Amino acid sequence: MSRKGEDPNQLLLFEHRVPELLSVEEIFTRASEQLLGQLYEDRRIERKPPGIHAASLAEYLSMFANTPPEGGLVVVGIENAGRLTGCRSLSPSKLSNLERAGHTHCPDARCETRRVPVTNADGEPDFLLLFRIWHREDRVVETVKGNAYIRIGASKKRLKDSEKRELEISRGQVQLELEPCPSYRFPEDFDLALVQQFATSFMSSRGLEQGGRTSEEILELRHLGRREESGFIPNLACVLLFAKDPVLRVPGCKIRFLRFEGEREGTGEKFNAIKDIWLEGPVPRLIEAAEKVVEAQLRDFSRLDADGKFDITPEYPKLAWYEAVVNACAHRSYGLSNMNIFVKMFDDRLVIESPGGFPGIVTPQNIYEVHDPRNRFLMEAMFYLDFVKCAHEGTRRMRDTMREMDLPEPEFSEKERNYNLVRVTLRNSIDQRKIWIDSDASALVGEAIFGSLTDKERRAVNFVAENGTVNVSQVQRLTGSSWHWAKKLLMGLVDKGILEHRVRSDLDRDSKAHFVLRRSDSAR
Repeated sequence: MSRKGEDPNQLLLFEHRVPELLSVEEIFTRASEQLLGQLYEDRRIERKPPGIHAASLAEYLSMFANTPPEGGLVVVGIENAGRLTGCRSLSPSKLSNLERAGHTHCPDARCETRRVPVTNADGEPDFLLLFRIWHREDRVVETVKGNAYIRIGASKKRLKDSEKRELEISRGQVQLELEPCPSYRFPEDFDLALVQQFATSFMSSRGLEQGGRTSEEILELRHLGRREESGFIPNLACVLLFAKDPVLRVPGCKIRFLRFEGEREGTGEKFNAIKDIWLEGPVPRLIEAAEKVVEAQLRDFSRLDADGKFDITPEYPKLAWYEAVVNACAHRSYGLSNMNIFVKMFDDRLVIESPGGFPGIVTPQNIYEVHDPRNRFLMEAMFYLDFVKCAHEGTRRMRDTMREMDLPEPEFSEKERNYNLVRVTLRNSIDQRKIWIDSDASALVGEAIFGSLTDKERRAVNFVAENGTVNVSQVQRLTGSSWHWAKKLLMGLVDKGILEHRVRSDLDRDSKAHFVLRRSDSAR
């Protein structure tokens, strides 16, 4: 029977939904013996026997209160194996202590309790205690013992002090950006050209006289430090934006660019990075340096259009990958001070990884609609430096420009390791790369020859165009073929006048033999 005011058709739809897809709120609202019996422990729900102590229960209240986006549920009266023991056997005082666990042991948790009628394992009428705990976006919820927990999968994790602080920063309880950095001297330790660029842009945007205020006054006005009798004391946001050497305060204020051979990242002896570049400097210079490095590694491709002419197209739209790099610098966690940003390039994708989870209430599901910056003052300053637009339109532009090139939409995800990181993945459609040809090679190959190449031949030509040389073993891995077949493919490209075979004639077997593109001065 439906409740008063409920649509029976809606109820029917609910009852036929897969339990694993129900939201926390739906489970709590419709909780019954049948429904709770179908659910196993996962990110939404935790089951506990009736003998649990109120202090131990409070740890789970803290856990769900700290777990976005919905919080979760704790069911008391069900054993781990699913046996319904119920709570009827509990004394009135024990039952009261459990129902008051939040108030007594975890006062910052927002929760509600229901008693759900069931028939216990002995066939007697009984009930379960069901706790609905809401996620708190504004603070880290601790027990009265000062411990905080979070849900990872179906497990409870106690946060270390550093993790708790990071969560406090992301939820606005701690203003890390505003922490003073008196060890940096102004102006000696700062990039004054950047400071002046910021000050000029700010004054212009506000319609103020260019010479009306000093740089220190403008920095203080924008919450980037404070003036004292001893001089200007910059804060962390100011150091990240303008200091010549911000790594003295945040060692991880760096970007590491890695270019991998193939589509996988090897480890140890199989580490397959063919480019490994470290970038340092204040955030604006870091972005400028990353722009140059990434742009130098990306390629334009040529494809034959309907008229049989070469049409040049970039590997990725610049706006998409540039926005991803800017967002990584603007929204990363600087509380994880030893962790740097990674930009990883593979044959089939470009990956940008930044320390810290998604800020505030942002999730992969709402990222195109929700704007909740972690580093507000840094990002506002970057607006005046013309790096960001201070709106969620940046991620939308990434999506739209990828669509315009018939590429997959950006993928946003949060990964849990020893620390959380946000990963943005742009895919270039490996199938396109197999049938297109690098623009550097297209002029040498020619339209007629290009049309006659097989997919594997085009793949080999693209590889040598990108890396300068190619050998038989590389083509063997590239195409999944035998060594002899790969050698035959390369020699065929030599016969077609596309490649040149570099081998020492005085050796029976030259281990360093390789192939290069035949340049115009030696072309047929």
